[in-house]
Amino acid sequence: MSRKRVDILLENMTIESCAAEGKALTHWNGIVVFVPFAVPGDIVDIRVIKKSKNYYEGRIERIVEPSKDRLEPFCEHFGTCGGCKWQPLPYQLQLEAKRKQVEDQLVRIGHLEVPEIRPTLPSDEIRYYRNKLEFTFSSRRWLMKDEDPESIPPEDRAGLGFHVGKFFDKVLDIKHCYLQKDPSNAIRLFIKEYAVAHGFEFYDIRQNTGFIRNMFIRTTDTSELMLIVCFAHEDREKREGLLNAVGERFPEITSLYYIINSKLNDSIGDQDCILFKGEPIIREKMENLTFRIGPKSFYQTNSAQALKLYTVARDFAKLTGSETVYDLYTGTGTIAQFVSSKAGKVIGIEYVPEAIEDAWKNAEANGITNCEFFAGDMKDVLSASFIAEHGRPDVIILDPPRAGIHPDVAKTILEAAPSRMVYVSCNPASQARDLAIFSEKYRITAVQPVDMFPHTQHVENVCALELKD
Repeated sequence: MSRKRVDILLENMTIESCAAEGKALTHWNGIVVFVPFAVPGDIVDIRVIKKSKNYYEGRIERIVEPSKDRLEPFCEHFGTCGGCKWQPLPYQLQLEAKRKQVEDQLVRIGHLEVPEIRPTLPSDEIRYYRNKLEFTFSSRRWLMKDEDPESIPPEDRAGLGFHVGKFFDKVLDIKHCYLQKDPSNAIRLFIKEYAVAHGFEFYDIRQNTGFIRNMFIRTTDTSELMLIVCFAHEDREKREGLLNAVGERFPEITSLYYIINSKLNDSIGDQDCILFKGEPIIREKMENLTFRIGPKSFYQTNSAQALKLYTVARDFAKLTGSETVYDLYTGTGTIAQFVSSKAGKVIGIEYVPEAIEDAWKNAEANGITNCEFFAGDMKDVLSASFIAEHGRPDVIILDPPRAGIHPDVAKTILEAAPSRMVYVSCNPASQARDLAIFSEKYRITAVQPVDMFPHTQHVENVCALELKD
């Protein structure tokens, strides 16, 4: 459906509730109006900027009267940076909005029969909870409304931070980020200051020019820290100067990598990560398990909530110690190993070969002998012949990417007909679509949302399924 740009002012509109994609909504003449950065109970003037047949999209022109629930945003970058959109919303209301989001996708849109959806499990930390962040260098940072481009010297145009909204080539220079604990902010600011002082050319994504591109910081609850700095081309003198300087200034960096990435995108999955200093991996603990994390490893970005998430999945699996469990989309084998002590055998399957290598190493380091891991495209690996060779699963645990599972995978699962399934999802919409397929043979017995990302609209959801009689 096409959407036309318009310019309509709706005055004294009362915000009714939270909506999808981090927005809120109200109604005008029977039409739904979506607006970001609003809190239920706000009375606002809304500038409508897009409309379709069934709804409008707008922005707040003026807050006439703030909601009694509205909080002052704690971050100076709120409203410009694309993250943490729910800062004005009290945390308890965020949790309820996420539960309602799950309910809408599964029941109202998906038309699924589900038991009462449990309250969203809260995060113990609602600031500084992430263990991984990526920052981007830009030769032309995002300018604020009060900045005159003509009066800004070139050295002040450089930025290091996050992409702005829907602009792939615009980067907001970040002063302080509340997502990752110290010394994340200090490292980022030091690297920017060093790069500017030494005349490093920041990257221009449109022109594919410049020297320094992006950086990753990974931390663990065991106080280990990995820094990865990506350069667009090799300049050994400049590169070593920066890496030596940051290593000396921050001795707590236990793993220091660099990447030379000359291609047109910033993804590092196909790049060589070169260890400059320190250990090749960092380690995270979960209960009595230790997980190795390399520069390309996937690990849940909220470590404390990952423990809650996996505990829910293990409880929903109802393992007695003898079951054959298939952990599909196993990543580095975290869920597989987390449930292994209560299972007879666990089979993990994952698309990324490097992740499977990490899974085997993690299992060996943890002394786990009842897990096996296989790499390949899920729809190709999980076949009738694979199941015949490795045993029919009693329980299947699914934790797929946002897009959900391939229809061929769903078909194979239905044919295998495990007694129970646990579906972990970061996207309740695709989860609802897949659950509708499984409803042919399965009923949903429990639904538990988990908040992995406070101050955002994102929610993880865990569903327990049992084979119908």
